[in-house]
Amino acid sequence: MKKITTKQAAKGAKGQLVSGTGERQIGSVVIDSRQADESALFVAIKGEHQDGHIFADAAAKQGCRMFLLSREDVISQIREIYPDAEIICVDNTVTGLQELSRWYLAQFSIIKVAVTGSTGKTSTKEMVAAVLSRKYTTVKNEGNLNNELGLPLTIFKVDDSTEAAVFEMGMSSFGEIHLLADLVRPDMAVITNVGTSHIEFLKTRENIMKAKMEIADFFDAKNTLIVNSDNEYLGLSAISRYVAERHKEDPSYKGDFKLVTAGEIGTQTVNLFNIDDLGEEGITFEIISKGERQEFKLPLPGRHNAHNAILAAAAGLQCGVPLKDAARALRSMASTSRRLVIEPVKGMKLIDDSYNSSPDSVAAGVDVLKHVSGQRKVAILADILELGEQSEELHRLTGKFAARGGAQVLIACGTEAKFMAEGALDWLKSQEEEGTAPAVEVLYFAEREELQKQLPELLREGDVVLVKGSNGMKMSLVAEQIRAMAGEDA
Repeated sequence: MKKITTKQAAKGAKGQLVSGTGERQIGSVVIDSRQADESALFVAIKGEHQDGHIFADAAAKQGCRMFLLSREDVISQIREIYPDAEIICVDNTVTGLQELSRWYLAQFSIIKVAVTGSTGKTSTKEMVAAVLSRKYTTVKNEGNLNNELGLPLTIFKVDDSTEAAVFEMGMSSFGEIHLLADLVRPDMAVITNVGTSHIEFLKTRENIMKAKMEIADFFDAKNTLIVNSDNEYLGLSAISRYVAERHKEDPSYKGDFKLVTAGEIGTQTVNLFNIDDLGEEGITFEIISKGERQEFKLPLPGRHNAHNAILAAAAGLQCGVPLKDAARALRSMASTSRRLVIEPVKGMKLIDDSYNSSPDSVAAGVDVLKHVSGQRKVAILADILELGEQSEELHRLTGKFAARGGAQVLIACGTEAKFMAEGALDWLKSQEEEGTAPAVEVLYFAEREELQKQLPELLREGDVVLVKGSNGMKMSLVAEQIRAMAGEDA
């Protein structure tokens, strides 16, 4: 972070400096009191479950003397106990943090790329950052700090050495990406796909597409939108319909941004060919743009990562990074934590994809399971949350895909996962009637704890085990148990 004074921060946050001279310099912005030190501005976030103001004193005891607060009682307390404190008062600390980040980022002239999508946005963000880093000093979100708090904190990573920044943007309802895009005002945006994540709140995939398209709300002819046009909601005709409908609703909306389509099907701006799945060794593929053909090898498993990679390569091309440099950048990509990480455990292979889940990402995970070498292919799949009224149907379809896609043992876990099991069994029954049913064992556990009790008896040497579920299902505990089981056998 480039140092700024508390006086400047007060102006940026649209607040009032109520204590101090305004000359103390801020070297970092934090919302966790444990990260606060003498150079940090501590922002007391009042959340749904906890008010960060109660930790202001703890931050002060660690040497912090710069605060962004909204509660008058806490301001008075800090001012009395720590008379050398510099305190900025705002009406709302979340809004204050966002306004400060908006003001701070506006001080720099850099390339700004925003990334969103129902699935694959974190992997794509990592790839875009890797590609841009071939030519520019680049910053990016750490992990998935992609919401109304995480993105502003990412903005403060920008400093005078930064030449490009990649901002992942997440959402679960309308207006959220609009806010994030307003803070960043990106030069370029990437949409990975439109799936069913958060459909409980947005009801339809059409609405999800509209919410994702908020990333281009501040675009004009100077801006570029890059889309995975193999997705039915992101093809040229779908984007054109969206722009026309949006203009009809709001004549001031022009939608005159540059559109770059990247994909495998049909005629695209950037074309993907010859994907070869090498299992745990990754994938190879070719990308063609304007007559230039480049071979890529990606050490990440799964065909879906070729679609993420082409978006990153397309972003690089727009920023002057040639395909050959993009290929070099992506050769050393590593899986992010709990996202399709393949690891050998004693006598087995674990595919830890426990970070989160959606029907699309389950399909990708099962496809990886199919291509990893081993004896039995075991899919342990837990509830997919936030599917709303479509939950039963989508869980049934997911179970059907798992059985059809190569899982030899399907272990469904959770209240909604019973529909996965039923969907798999219904599909197997239909195949039996046609005499083409594969040998798939289907098991169901209503509770994760019961699954964990029986897990040692369910797995055996030579298994390849995919573990996946929504975060709330805590399937990371199952992955950890498999690792521990292997350690006990050693």
